[in-house]
Amino acid sequence: MTAVAAARPIAAPRPIFTERYKRLVVSMLTLVYTLNFIDRTIVGIIGQPMKESLGITDNQLGLLTGFAFAVLYTVLGVPIARLAERVSRVNIMAVCIAIWSAFTALCGVAPNFISLLAMRVGVGIGEAGCSPPAHSLISDYFEPKRRASALSVYAFGIPLGGMLGAVFGGLIAQYLNWRMAFLIVGAPGVLVALALRLVVKEPPRGHSEIEVHPVLAEDVSPDEPTTTPSRGFWGEIAYEFSELASVGRQIFGRWSFLNMAIGVTLASFAGYGAGQFGSPYFIRTFGLGLALVGVTFGIIGGVSSGIGTLAGGFITDWANRRSPAWYALTPGIGLAIAVPIYILAYTRADWRAAAWILLLPGIFQYTYLGPTFGVIQNAVDQRRRATATALLFFVLNLIALGGGPPFAGWLIDQFAQFGFTHPGAHAIPEALQRMFLGGEAAGRQFFDLCPGGVPKKGVAAALTAACKPTLVAATRQGLIVMFFFYGWGALHYFLAAFTLAKDLKAAAAERGV
Repeated sequence: MTAVAAARPIAAPRPIFTERYKRLVVSMLTLVYTLNFIDRTIVGIIGQPMKESLGITDNQLGLLTGFAFAVLYTVLGVPIARLAERVSRVNIMAVCIAIWSAFTALCGVAPNFISLLAMRVGVGIGEAGCSPPAHSLISDYFEPKRRASALSVYAFGIPLGGMLGAVFGGLIAQYLNWRMAFLIVGAPGVLVALALRLVVKEPPRGHSEIEVHPVLAEDVSPDEPTTTPSRGFWGEIAYEFSELASVGRQIFGRWSFLNMAIGVTLASFAGYGAGQFGSPYFIRTFGLGLALVGVTFGIIGGVSSGIGTLAGGFITDWANRRSPAWYALTPGIGLAIAVPIYILAYTRADWRAAAWILLLPGIFQYTYLGPTFGVIQNAVDQRRRATATALLFFVLNLIALGGGPPFAGWLIDQFAQFGFTHPGAHAIPEALQRMFLGGEAAGRQFFDLCPGGVPKKGVAAALTAACKPTLVAATRQGLIVMFFFYGWGALHYFLAAFTLAKDLKAAAAERGV
């Protein structure tokens, strides 16, 4: 078949996917994303025993879930997405699930920080093949007016995975050890990969918009590589870069899409950074056990953020009937409300009061996921959707996932050093001024006398008595600073609302809708 013939619309029979089957597909993809987030975030709950066992700093702890994970996760996401535009997205996801699960299990046998860092890089390599193909699949199963809702169900894997990782990771780490936690959560990956391959069918590209875009010959057999003109090696490279540039212009070249991308990046920066040290805060401050922290705050966070994730998608799809601006206004309002509630929770003197308060902020904070992903999918055509997600995630995760946890850990380390050498000072304004205007707080006394945050053996108690209270105060202060990034993200969502309706209409016109 010639390239010209391959591009001609044909009268292909439309596959009929029942609503029940569509729900099954989304449920299966949500299960995959849940496993993805368990393996990604488990360091957050078992980080304290890892810190003490390996004698590492909070900055190094942040690297294990930040830069080490994000560096190849973000870089490889783009070429994997480009491959997903041409071959079976289901097959790509199944292979990647097996890869990241294997590396998660290997984290449990890593003998030191460097080898553990390498295993976390491997987890990032596998997880790079999850969301871009998944977003593309969901967009081919659900029409534009239902995409934010469907993608919010998929994004429900974030709070569900975080909750399960916290609950079971904490229980395993307390009653066995932190190494067994890695081994046990990594094991189910092969079964999930097999189930995905057997359950989920690869839909034709643009299936959900068939009335507008007739099925093309190249889309009828989606498991087969796309028929394309022969361009040669360098011609193919040039074509791929031109496609990336085109998609980049579509999602970053319009005011509203750009501001939503900035908003989701800032909100995720705060979420990844604060999330890494939320459980350690309660362990350090109140002396709670891993199991209690995992179960209590895992369930609280999972329920709260789960409600917010689902509500964000369904509310904005409903409000879209009045104005598409609500795809940006809803996240902006939610993030703005969440900031003071988080600060209130993390300044309570009783952990039970903090726990009750933490039932609220996630409901507002997580409203940004479904609307943002839905807008990005609606901004591009059917064979650029995986690429659009990958480019968004490239920017988002390089900054948020790669930078959030290390930045939060660095903040806590700096606050700890400042508080250790300046007892009684008003640490947040004074320490920030010293960090950013006058250099770092002098010396490394805290790290030398309190390795891993605990008093150094053989050193006089009078010199190490401040180790614990200093670390407690520093953790609280670092988290409070991170929460203000939610407010910064909210501002960009409000800015996006001004032109979102116009920009979505222009994007639809470009696609011929």
